[in-house]
Amino acid sequence: MKSLLVLVLIAAIAVNVSTSFAFDGALQIIVSVGTGVIAIGSAAGLFLLRNKAS
Repeated sequence: MKSLLVLVLIAAIAVNVSTSFAFDGALQIIVSVGTGVIAIGSAAGLFLLRNKAS
C-alpha cells in the first residue's frame, strides 16, 4: 500500500510540474488542481501509515 501511495505521489508531482509546459489557460488550472489534490491525499495517506517509533 505504501509503495502505491509513493508511486501516486511521485506521478502527481511530476504531472503537476509539467502542466505549466504542456497546457495553457483553464485546462492547466484544472489539471493542476486535480493533481494537487491527489498529491495531498497520497501524502496524507503516507503520513497516516507511517511507522510510529515508541
